[in-house]
Amino acid sequence: MKFFLFLALMLPLAAGAQDTDSGSPAPAPDPAPVQTQVPATACNSAAFRQFDFWKGNWEVTSGGQPAGTNSIYPILDGCALQENWLGAGEGGISGNSFNIYDQATGRWHQTWVDSSGALLQLNGGLVDGVMVLSGERPARDGSANVLHKISWTPNPDGSVRQLWEASKDDGESWSVLFDGLYTRLPEDS
Repeated sequence: MKFFLFLALMLPLAAGAQDTDSGSPAPAPDPAPVQTQVPATACNSAAFRQFDFWKGNWEVTSGGQPAGTNSIYPILDGCALQENWLGAGEGGISGNSFNIYDQATGRWHQTWVDSSGALLQLNGGLVDGVMVLSGERPARDGSANVLHKISWTPNPDGSVRQLWEASKDDGESWSVLFDGLYTRLPEDS
């Protein structure tokens, strides 16, 4: 009797299982909703936009003479700025930098490498509307460490002044290495 009761209970389950395995495909699940918004990046805070005044294509002069051209644009979903410098004239140095706001330290960082083999690593931030980055590296002749400080000042007319200074006495006195004026190229206005 128990056997017949078991069989009576199991028979409908077996029949139901047979119907789903009949070879016809199972209905597809409802598709996921289409995402219509661009996902926010990890770098969308205001701190990552502090150096945006430097973005663009620039003609750069120093002392009224052509110094080169520079192109600065965002990369990696706006998490960094890449600089592409091309020095003017024969023997002009070319170089690239990567610039990023470091959320962990709350500071900006720049790594510069150029065609003369120079490496310069700077850290700092926005001070009264001016981006000021500094770092120390050995002098070319290896005699001492040199402190480098570069400031980028946005001007009311849209140009940017870049002042690069160096000190061999821990900031007691400074020598100007470069004083350039960035003017936007016409196609970038």
